[in-house]
Parts: sequence; C-alpha cells; structure tokens
Amino acid sequence: MNRLNNVRAAMVFGIVCGILAATSNAADELPSTLKPVPREGRHAARHEKINERIKQGNVDLIFVGDSITQGWEGNGKDVWAKYYGERNATNLGIGGDRTQHVLWRLEHGNVDGIAPKLAVLMIGTNNSNRDDNTVEEIGAGIKAIVESLREKLPQTKVLILAVFPRGPKPSPQREKNAKASEIASKLADDKNVFYLDIGDEFLTDDGELTKEIMPDYLHLSPKGYEIWAAAIEPKVAELMGDK
Repeated sequence: MNRLNNVRAAMVFGIVCGILAATSNAADELPSTLKPVPREGRHAARHEKINERIKQGNVDLIFVGDSITQGWEGNGKDVWAKYYGERNATNLGIGGDRTQHVLWRLEHGNVDGIAPKLAVLMIGTNNSNRDDNTVEEIGAGIKAIVESLREKLPQTKVLILAVFPRGPKPSPQREKNAKASEIASKLADDKNVFYLDIGDEFLTDDGELTKEIMPDYLHLSPKGYEIWAAAIEPKVAELMGDK
C-alpha cells in the first residue's frame, strides 16, 4: 500500500511540475511588450510624481505616453496651457517608456481613483528600436494598454494616436511604427475607442521631417506641439463633450 501511495504521489508531483513548467514556458513566450516592467531612478520618481497628482483628483483628460508626451511640460508647455490649461488635464508621459512600462504604471497607481472623460494614447516608438520588437509585438503592446485603460477606466473614452514619424526621411523604422499603428487602428470601435493618424501633419510634401518640427528628428519643438494640439483638437473637443 505504501508503495502504491508513493507511486501516486510521484505521479501527482510529476503532473504538478508539468503544469508549472507549461505555465512558466507560456509566460516566457510572451513578447516583452506585454510583460509589465517597472523602471528605476528618475523614471520611478516621475511615476510617483504622477501618482501624487492623480491622488488629488479632478482629472478630466490624460495624455499617456513616453518622452514625446512628457515633453508637453518642456517645449510644449505654452501650447499645453493654451489648449489644456483649463481642461483639468494631466500628463502621464515618462521619457524612455515602452509599452511594458506603461502597462506596469497602469497597474501601480497612474489611473487609480479617477474617471477622466478622455485618455489620449501615443506609445510604441521606443519598442521599435533596432530589432527589439516586431510590428506584431508592438501592436500587441498597444492593444494591451488600451484594454487596461478600458478595464480600469470604463467611463473614459480612449483616443489612440498613430506613432509619430521619426527620422529625417522614410525608413524601415518609420515603416515599422506605421504598421504597428495600423494594427492599433483596428481597436477603434468609434464608441469607446477612437483612432487618429496625424503623422502627415509633421511632414513636408515629400515625406521629410524637418528640424523645425523635431530638432532631433524624434522630439517635438514648440511648433511641433502646436501642430499636434491643433490636429487633434476637433476630436478632443468632441469626445470631451465641449460646447
């Protein structure tokens, strides 16, 4: 009897180990774009600063993204004041963030206890560096963020922006971001989730990006932020119910 029990115990142990291994392998197979990851140093301090603002409440509009979004507080500060200064808007941008970092932030306080009318999302360009992530992986990361926003902020409309063009001329990296954005565009149902591609607004007729708009061919100048705000304003006003 003891021998039979030992055999059964060994079988159960083997099954449990198999399940744990399968679960672990499944997690390992997830692309990095879908695995929430925290950041350290000044990025962690920025995250906590955002959380402190969120705890104050009175938030009707949020911008979610990376350094391009955080730049509303730099080159874009005057444009922000002009368009969003009286809209109870909050900047949830952190420089260098990828989709996995935004996913972590949404799980750790960045939208807790608020119910904004609108969330504007523009993320993914940092995932497109070199061969770090594929088009499909970037698209999946954006999709996961939208799903998280919808789950945590069910009353909030989400406006997805296509990843902005980067680099002085058309390039494989630009094309990767464009294709990832195309994947994200399919999330729009025009009821709760919406999509805009304003990339052409930053480019010349022949597709070039000038330093006047993006001095380093990635981050916006004051003029670039004015173009951004003006391009999305009709949709922002509509989705926020402005008169």
